[in-house]
Amino acid sequence: MAPVAAAQAAAPAALTGNAEAGKTAFRRCASCHQVGPSARGGFGPKLTGVIGRKAGATTDYKYSAAMKNANIVWTEQNLAGFLKAPSDFIPGNNMRFWGIGNAQQVADLLAYLRTQ
Repeated sequence: MAPVAAAQAAAPAALTGNAEAGKTAFRRCASCHQVGPSARGGFGPKLTGVIGRKAGATTDYKYSAAMKNANIVWTEQNLAGFLKAPSDFIPGNNMRFWGIGNAQQVADLLAYLRTQ
């Protein structure tokens, strides 16, 4: 089974997220990612509108071949799997982050990203 498919199959039941807690948690992400109307790619891609977007699709960031070829859409389930273990979910991607082991924090981040 491909890594993305395996991660999707192993995804836990969704938790209810808190957007305010997610905004606070996003501070860790903000050193590489931007959100909001004036967001642009920098060290990492912008995350405004990420939910529902094809992976590797924004034009203002140089994605890895692995991300460009992942052929997935960033659903909340896919984002949760990626945030938990980026290198396992899409091997060879450029994200320099170990992942978030706390499922509630992932749910909170997703709730925040839904507002962006």
